[in-house]
Amino acid sequence: MNALLALEDGTVLRGRSCGAPGEASGEMVFNTSLTGYQEVLTDPSYKGQVVLMTYPLIGNTGITNSDHESPRPRLEALVVRELCRTPSNWESVESVPDFLLRHAIPAIEGVDTRALTLRLRAKGSLRCILSTTDADERRLVRRARALPPTVGVDLAQTVTCAEPRVWSEPLAEVPLGWPMAFPRSPHVVVLDLGVKNGILRCLASLGCRVTVVPARTTAAEIMTLFPDGVLLSNGPGDPEPIAYAVETIRRLLEERVPLFGICLGHQLLGLALGGKTFKLKFGHHGANHPVKDLATGRIAVTTQNHNFCVDLKSLPDQVRTTHLNLNDGTSEGMMHTLLPAFSVQYHPEACAGPHDSRYLFARFGELMAERMSKNQGALANAKKD
Repeated sequence: MNALLALEDGTVLRGRSCGAPGEASGEMVFNTSLTGYQEVLTDPSYKGQVVLMTYPLIGNTGITNSDHESPRPRLEALVVRELCRTPSNWESVESVPDFLLRHAIPAIEGVDTRALTLRLRAKGSLRCILSTTDADERRLVRRARALPPTVGVDLAQTVTCAEPRVWSEPLAEVPLGWPMAFPRSPHVVVLDLGVKNGILRCLASLGCRVTVVPARTTAAEIMTLFPDGVLLSNGPGDPEPIAYAVETIRRLLEERVPLFGICLGHQLLGLALGGKTFKLKFGHHGANHPVKDLATGRIAVTTQNHNFCVDLKSLPDQVRTTHLNLNDGTSEGMMHTLLPAFSVQYHPEACAGPHDSRYLFARFGELMAERMSKNQGALANAKKD
């Protein structure tokens, strides 16, 4: 089946359909990962986006039951040079084309993905439509130009959980030194803005009890769960319209409960602390982005997926930048110097990607252990009195 891909700048490409028939639209971004396409397909942070894979051959190892980051694909459509229909992997349960077809996700192959990537780098992320039903190129371009922008849209509401849930599944391979030696198993409440399963697995492997709550859960409701720490998850889109989460974070900061923000959670923490965010030209998407830890000077290769960023110059004096992106110098991490709160823009769970940054979960664990020790000391003193 033929397929057309029309971009708002007037570009139209013809290719072959390799997913579900029909139409899909969104903002096109490119991902530079060589592997981990299943994690990309199921990452809730891709909601509202059409993903272009720069690596030319996708799908060699098929789809497995163990690599999903959410129950179903979250991206709007997929663009590849070639999609494998005969995967070779003993864990594979189906091919990527069958997976896309089963979940009604359109995809196109046989297009020049390198030329598309260069166009996105030059012009920035572009709105687009992928169609197997409309063959009128001019009409598709007009429709792409009429699509609403992603700025100012709350996409977290479309991917968050409907009600609180408990998570207990650990990583398949637990890192050395995990679980940590806590006084007791700390309770982590995860504010679900589009959380990846890999983050939850890391918390479970660290030795935590994990409760996932919807994005609109208030600070008062979270505190009734008696958390030892709160994780602000990743998620899709613009952080500024998610004002309810910003208010929740402000209240949690007043409670001095340890906070760990990842990706969208990093941006929301920045807003809660008085900073500002802005939209990147074409975003950071891939598993090979170099980030420098300013405290140690070490360079980590990281997994990233975001289109918005914290403005470094807007942060108050009490907030210290901890990590920088070596490609463009943008914010990749920060911490509050007086409160137990820190965050990173990239994905330390590294699903898929290098595991250079999983130490950040241990840092979160240390903050929680310190809080638990203080609470135990206060309780002991109260009993004496």
